Amino acid sequence: MKNFICTTCGVQAEASATAPEKCRICNEERQYVSPAGQTWTTLDEMEESGIYRNLILPEEEGLFNISTTPNFGIGQTAYLVQGKNLNLLWDCITYIDSETTSEIKQLGGIDAIALSHPHYYSAQVEWAEAFGASIYIHEDDKEWVTRTSDRIIFWSGESLELTKDIGLHRVGGHFKGAAVAEWKAGSNGTGVLLTGDIIRVVSDREWVTFMYSYPNFIPLPASIVERMAGQMAEVKFNRLYDAFHRILEEDAGAAVQRSAKRYVAALNGELFST
Repeated sequence: MKNFICTTCGVQAEASATAPEKCRICNEERQYVSPAGQTWTTLDEMEESGIYRNLILPEEEGLFNISTTPNFGIGQTAYLVQGKNLNLLWDCITYIDSETTSEIKQLGGIDAIALSHPHYYSAQVEWAEAFGASIYIHEDDKEWVTRTSDRIIFWSGESLELTKDIGLHRVGGHFKGAAVAEWKAGSNGTGVLLTGDIIRVVSDREWVTFMYSYPNFIPLPASIVERMAGQMAEVKFNRLYDAFHRILEEDAGAAVQRSAKRYVAALNGELFST
């Protein structure tokens, strides 16, 4: 029995004797099946290939980014937050090996893993078992869990306080249970928001965007974006990190608000004429 991993999205499935026929994550309009067809691998195969390794790099005091080189699956970045009473892994990547585990343990390990949405569930159970961590997923996305575990905690409501300085907020949009993480002590105490791609920094680093599907370019309704912006207006943060290591260094809260207004104006035909 093996826990097969979809090579397109990097999400691990329940143990089975043979590879699944389809990936539940990719066979849905927010993701896609590779034009080359559905293919699978395992962590053992990835490690035996000798191709992959993880980079763990300092971002700011108390924050590290974690990524796999070369890119695998969607290619997202995870973040390790060294909180006052808890080390949080925000979002997850697929690849994990003994070198990764050893290096992270030197940084204090991982007490909890929190996920923005199903595209980044990756090998979350492998990571949780390696560090004895709990996994926090909003209950609205429970149906998308492809590998079950007693370590998974399905939280409910609009916010969850993990510690006094780290909290989760369900904002929806990309997925019904989509969440962001607030780290109050980040950015020298002015606040950091970790967003996955629930709120994504665009090429012009002064702006962000919101989408139902990024690879398939399906926008969110104006009413949903307005609601998300309203929720974020209640959270104080100066800096924002997204899932692809794009960063709004300063005044990120204001950038989210003006970006939401521009997005809605574009959908309503008020931003431009063409």
